Amino acid sequence: MSLPLHVFRPAAQGFAAGLLLAVAGCGVSSKPDAAAVPIVVSPPAQGTLVRSEAVMVDATMAKRSVSPAPIAGFAPESSPPGYQDEQREQYQALADNPIHSVAEAPVSTFSADVDTGAYANVRRLLNQGRLPPEGAVRLEEMVNYFPYDYALPTDGSPFGVTTELAPSPWNPHTRLLRIGIKASDRAVAELAPANLVFLVDVSGSMDRREGLPLVKSTLKLLVDQLREQDRVSLVVYAGDSRVVLEPTSGREKAKIRTAIDQLTAGGSTAGASGIELAYQMAQQAFIPKGINRILLATDGDFNVGISDFDSLKQMAVDKRKTGVSLTTLGFGVDNYNEHLMEQLADAGDGNYAYIDNLREARKVLVDQLGSTLAVVAKNVKLQVEFNPAQVSEYRLLGYENRALKREDFSNDKVDAGEIGAGHTVTALYEIVPKGEKGWLEPLRYGRSDSVVSGINGEFAMLRVRYQPPEGGKSRLIEHPIAGGAEGKASDDLRFAAAVAAFSQQLKDGRYTGDFSLKDTEALARGARGEDRFGLRAEFVQLVELAQSLRTTTASAREPSKGGYN
Repeated sequence: MSLPLHVFRPAAQGFAAGLLLAVAGCGVSSKPDAAAVPIVVSPPAQGTLVRSEAVMVDATMAKRSVSPAPIAGFAPESSPPGYQDEQREQYQALADNPIHSVAEAPVSTFSADVDTGAYANVRRLLNQGRLPPEGAVRLEEMVNYFPYDYALPTDGSPFGVTTELAPSPWNPHTRLLRIGIKASDRAVAELAPANLVFLVDVSGSMDRREGLPLVKSTLKLLVDQLREQDRVSLVVYAGDSRVVLEPTSGREKAKIRTAIDQLTAGGSTAGASGIELAYQMAQQAFIPKGINRILLATDGDFNVGISDFDSLKQMAVDKRKTGVSLTTLGFGVDNYNEHLMEQLADAGDGNYAYIDNLREARKVLVDQLGSTLAVVAKNVKLQVEFNPAQVSEYRLLGYENRALKREDFSNDKVDAGEIGAGHTVTALYEIVPKGEKGWLEPLRYGRSDSVVSGINGEFAMLRVRYQPPEGGKSRLIEHPIAGGAEGKASDDLRFAAAVAAFSQQLKDGRYTGDFSLKDTEALARGARGEDRFGLRAEFVQLVELAQSLRTTTASAREPSKGGYN
C-alpha cells in the first residue's frame, strides 16, 4: 500500500537522547498490515471544524511558511518557492478488537508492547485545543504510559507476573482482568557499551519550535548520560544526507554538544537516504555483544527518494538482521506521520515515543535510561486461555496491531516485542463471567462445561513466551489466574481502567455505555495514589480538558457513532 507523497521524515534525535531510548524494545506484529488505512488530515476552509471519518481538525490553524536555512557543514537542497507545510497528520485506522465467545475461541495471543508515543501525542493535541483523531488513540500505549506497582521476578526469570480481577466500572455485568509484567531494573553503570547513531531530520518542516529546536534541547539533556565506553555518531539529512559526527567516545561531551549546536533546518526530506547512511555508520562502529541502535528523530514526512510505507518498513525489517535496531522519536505538528513512526520502530526492533516537551524528553531519555538501553527479553508474546466454565465472553482492550495467530505463540521465527530493564507491560481484558449478560446472543447448541472439569476454579491460564537477549530457543512461563471472591480493585487497576475508559471515549465509546467523561475523571482522581511524578494528576487535567472541548465543539460537528457518553 502506498501513501501520499509526504510520508515520512525523521526529526533530530541526538546522541545522548538516542542513547537512552536506544534499546527499548517494541513488538512487531506478524499480522499483515494490508488492512491498515492511513488517516490524512487536510486543511478545510478557514474557521471551520470538520469531523471526517475518524478525524476532527481545527481548521483555524494557519499553514506555516518555511524558509530554508543553511546547515553548518551541510548544504541542503532548497525548498521550492512558496513552500508550505499543510495540516496532513497521518494515523493508522484500526478497528477495535472483536468480542469472542470462549466456547468458540478460548485463546487470545498478542505481542508485548512498551511504546508510549500515543499518549504524549494525544496530550499534545488536547493541549492545542483539538480532540484527537481516532487513529491517534492506541489504548495500550495510553495505559502503558504510567508506572504501576507490579511484583518483581523472584524465580530467575527476566520478569515477574501480576494479575488482578475486579468489576468493570462501566458495565455491571463484566469484569476487568489486568495482566502486568515487570522486568527487574538495572543500573546504568551495568549496561553493555552502546554504539548509537543519531539520525537527525534537518529539513524545512523541522524549522519550527516543536521541531529541531526541541530536538537539540532534548539531546543536550542527555549528553551527561553518555559514558566513556559509549560511541556516538550523528547523521543528518534534508535534500541529501551527511555524516556530521564520526563515531565519538561519550567522554568527549564538548565535541558532541558542538555538533548538536551547529544543526539548522531547511530543504526537502530524503529520509530513506539518511536511514541507509545511518546503518552504514552503525556497522562501522559495531560493538559485538553491545547495544547497536539508530535513533531517528523526525516528524515522519519523507518526500525525496523512497517514500512509500511498505518499502520503508521492509528496509527496517531487512536491516535489523544485521544486529542494529531502529528507534523512532517523534517531533513536530501539522504534518506529523504518526502511522509510519510507530510501525517503522516496530519493524526495526525498536520503540516509539513522541516528544512534545522537555519534561517528556527527560522522562523518556533520562529517567528511563536503564529501561531504554538494556533489553532483558526478546520476542515477548502473551497468550491467555479462558476457562469456559468460568468465562463466557471476552475482549482484549487495545493491542489491535499486535495481534498474533494462536500458532505464532510457539513459533520462534515470528517476531514480537522486546522488554527493557525496569519496563512494565499492562494488558486489560473485559470478560463476562459465566451466567452474566454478555454482548453475544447464546448458541442453541453450546459447548458442555464438562470438558473443563477439575480446573473449574481457574478463570484463565496466562502464558508468556520469550527469548533471552542473545537469542536462542524460547522459554515459557505459565501463570494460572484464579477465580473466586473478588476484592476491592487496587488503585493501579482503577487508574488503568480510567485510562482505558478515556481511550475508548475518545474513539466511538461503543462499549463504555453510560459511563461519561465526568465518571472517568472521578475514577482517575480517586485512584491517583502516590503519583510521585505527577503523571496521574496531569491525566485528570487532560480528561477535564477533553470535557471542555467536547462541550465547545458539540454544536459544530455531528456526534460520532456511540459518541461520548
